[in-house]
Amino acid sequence: MHYTWFIANRYMRSKRRTGFISLITYLSVGGVALGAAALVIVLSIMNGFEEEVRSRIIGADAHLQVSTFHDQGAGNWQTVVDSIKNMKYVEAVTPYVMNKGMLRHKQRSEGCVIRGIDPLTAGSVTDLPNMIVSGDLDSLNTSDDSLPGLVLGIYMADLLYTGVGDTVFLFSPSGTSMFAQPRVGKYKVVGVFESGLAEFDQVFVYISLHEAQKLFAMDDKVSGVEVRTTTLKEAANVKAEINDKIGYPWYPRTWFEMRKTLFSWMQLEKWAMFTILSLIILVAAFNIISTLVMVTMEKRKEIGILVAMGASRTDVARIFVFQGLVVGLLGTIFGLSLGFVILWAQQTYGFISLPSDIYLLSKLPVLMQFWDFLAVGVIGVILCLLAAVYPARSAAALDPVEAIRYE
Repeated sequence: MHYTWFIANRYMRSKRRTGFISLITYLSVGGVALGAAALVIVLSIMNGFEEEVRSRIIGADAHLQVSTFHDQGAGNWQTVVDSIKNMKYVEAVTPYVMNKGMLRHKQRSEGCVIRGIDPLTAGSVTDLPNMIVSGDLDSLNTSDDSLPGLVLGIYMADLLYTGVGDTVFLFSPSGTSMFAQPRVGKYKVVGVFESGLAEFDQVFVYISLHEAQKLFAMDDKVSGVEVRTTTLKEAANVKAEINDKIGYPWYPRTWFEMRKTLFSWMQLEKWAMFTILSLIILVAAFNIISTLVMVTMEKRKEIGILVAMGASRTDVARIFVFQGLVVGLLGTIFGLSLGFVILWAQQTYGFISLPSDIYLLSKLPVLMQFWDFLAVGVIGVILCLLAAVYPARSAAALDPVEAIRYE
């Protein structure tokens, strides 16, 4: 063991003439621990919410959406589907038709987004079949009383005071002039779904692919195809292959590009919280500065004796840097351990609950990531080391003659 480590350890553990310095040291360790714990807890909670939002969005949407430029639709979609199915990392493909419209039930009307899907293949790309809370998705292809089926979101059903078994009307303004009447379709509600996201539950209406083509007068065209890849990360690789092999007029977009604003905002918010909560560790670092400055004043004579005995100024500075390092390491380890225990308890027992009617979650979501713990630990140690630089340089700059002149 280098003698600087030995002296730094004695300075840390020795009972000083004033207990105030020791108190500040303990407060510094506690401050670093509190900041580290707060950081990993907040980051893990934000990870949990981000993962929950991502899973719900991807559950209702596909990993990759391949649409046509200007949303004009294309008629050679069967060839495109076969080509994409043979690509690496592709699990399933399904066509869709999408356009705006209006849904009416009795005296109530609401604007909506109409999506025509193939019930036989849509479930292999999205989690829509698992979101059905009333009725079933398979009934889109069947009809009672000669009426085609329709599935709508739970919020839309509440707004229109409708449910399974009711008759509704869909209005499509697509392809009509200002003097012509919009096309109208009569449907029977065969299912209600709930994704947990108002963007879907209050807006989207599902009908069969064939009925959507009839409603929008698209003949055999589709708006695009949806693709499910083996993993989310492979969506970018499949997109590049689609651009190379298929190209115009097909335009692929990944799940991240379709919701780029939302996920970018969530990532920015995470970095903002990381920066703000790092200020807690910074406050503790100022405590380290004051502690080491007072230690320097208290150990003035000992420092002078060390220099007079041949210790280099670098070794003197190293003694105080080691003290800052120890405070940073202890505080960071305690803080990360505390944060891990709290997060593990929340994951296991869910002692922090949420109103499920608002958040559709029974407990606060938590997702611990190794890199978050590593980043918090590195930041905590670096700030504590930087805080020790000024006192260390001040101690190394002491004149040994002046320090021991009156001893």
